[in-house]
Amino acid sequence: MMNNNYNKYNPYPPINIPNRQWPNKTISKAPTWCSVDLRDGNQALVEPMDASRKMKMFKQLIQMGFKEIEIGFPSASETDYNFVRELILNNHIPSDVTVQVLTQSRKVLIDKTIESLKGCHKAIIHLYNSTSTLQREIVFKETMDGVKKIATDGAKIIVDQLSKLNHSDIRLQYSPESFTGTELPYALEVCEAVLDVWNATEDKPVIINLPATVEMSTPNIHADQIEWMGNSFSNRNSVILSLHPHNDRGTAIAATELALMAGADRVEGTLFGNGERTGNVDLVTLGLNLFTQGINPNLDFSQINDLIETAEFCNRLPVHERHPYAGSLVHTAFSGSHQDAIRKGMDAIEKANSDKWSVPYLPIDPADIGRDYEAIIRVNSQSGKGGTAWILENDHQIRLPKGAEVELSSKIQKIADTTGNEITSDIIWKIFSENFIIDEPFTLINFNVEGANRESNLEIINTKIKYKNKIFEFSSQGNGPISAFVNGIRENFDLQFTLEDFGQNTRSATSKAEAAAYVELKVENGQKSIFGCGINTSITLAPILAVISALNKFKD
Repeated sequence: MMNNNYNKYNPYPPINIPNRQWPNKTISKAPTWCSVDLRDGNQALVEPMDASRKMKMFKQLIQMGFKEIEIGFPSASETDYNFVRELILNNHIPSDVTVQVLTQSRKVLIDKTIESLKGCHKAIIHLYNSTSTLQREIVFKETMDGVKKIATDGAKIIVDQLSKLNHSDIRLQYSPESFTGTELPYALEVCEAVLDVWNATEDKPVIINLPATVEMSTPNIHADQIEWMGNSFSNRNSVILSLHPHNDRGTAIAATELALMAGADRVEGTLFGNGERTGNVDLVTLGLNLFTQGINPNLDFSQINDLIETAEFCNRLPVHERHPYAGSLVHTAFSGSHQDAIRKGMDAIEKANSDKWSVPYLPIDPADIGRDYEAIIRVNSQSGKGGTAWILENDHQIRLPKGAEVELSSKIQKIADTTGNEITSDIIWKIFSENFIIDEPFTLINFNVEGANRESNLEIINTKIKYKNKIFEFSSQGNGPISAFVNGIRENFDLQFTLEDFGQNTRSATSKAEAAAYVELKVENGQKSIFGCGINTSITLAPILAVISALNKFKD
């Protein structure tokens, strides 16, 4: 029982924006992305990345298409410093990629940061200091003017040091750390002071990064903060407005999307959301959210399994099975109603030959991120006939008629209920074969089509069958081979049944293609259906074997 402990917490105050615009906006293009996996992500690991893991992550980010990558805090550790130098000295940084390095607002740290960038073609120097009320009062015990001076002093030191990098294309970025805990007018005052020191212009804008270092409010309030700041800069065109959301409330994705609607230009985050506490904003989810809205994310997610492998290797953290888009189970349906809807959606797309994706329960085509369709539907005790039918069709190219689907599904359901386990494709195939491909007591020995009777124009077939260790041979006639065979069986074995339905499909497009045929026989004066399947490379023999299988289900 939590009693009244909630009374110790205060609600986050709303922002007074009488005519807020972001609720009526939509995101129409991707922001500038900056990966901070090698800094924020790395500092949050139990075992920080060594040089080889850092390089693997860097190369993965390049391959994905990131044009801005924060590669470390070179003044904080020799590991980070050496990694920055390794990238520069050995030409690992593509000409169209800008690396970013982080520094606090202290001269000795800024000096080391500048030194680390010598020889770099394009870089962003990211200066930060914390401005929040709690940090000022509890951590630094500083006044507002004192904290602002920390920011402007650091900005001036960077200006003084830039001549050491006069052969490099250097851009500048400032972050009022813990922005979400900072009074908005004061955050604006500090940022404007830094912009003045750096002489930000429209031709050479400065990145103002507004970190939700701790996510403290609902996403709509975060969007209000971003819109308020954007509207309040003295020269908005001299600012690249950047986001750096964390996920303390579990709403970083929503907060980022609303903040983009509110005018932000840029997003810093990590693959799969790794970061301090509950993590940074997840760039994989953000990018694929755009993708599913018909917007080019300008990042390559086409081989999602490679991204997972890299992230898990470098971070030594698993990607959750229910992670949006990337989780191993997120494209998988166990529920019968979900399976039926997905199956019908996939069938509809195939029949319509449409290039538009519209499948219930699947917001993205798994093929677009390098996943196949094998895992879309899996069968357990929660599944229905649709799941079993999907697996048979996709794994084994068997397309049972509806009545046979119900029959097979009931048998699969009993096994799932008894064992409590997932039912694999191999188990489904085994149960299907045992119940629909049956070669005793009737066993086909030989079958051939003689041709048409000239007088009656009926097909004549010759058949040899073994039944209970006896051989029976007969000829019979019908409208076609199947009809002739059914007539012969009824005449020679005194059986009462009718052929209700017949279907057939090809199981493979190779030279060894097999045909799968399905028949429905009606017995007991048409009150009961019996289904059988036959598989053969001959499209003539497959349906005959299907009739044999069905016969073997009701004749002792």
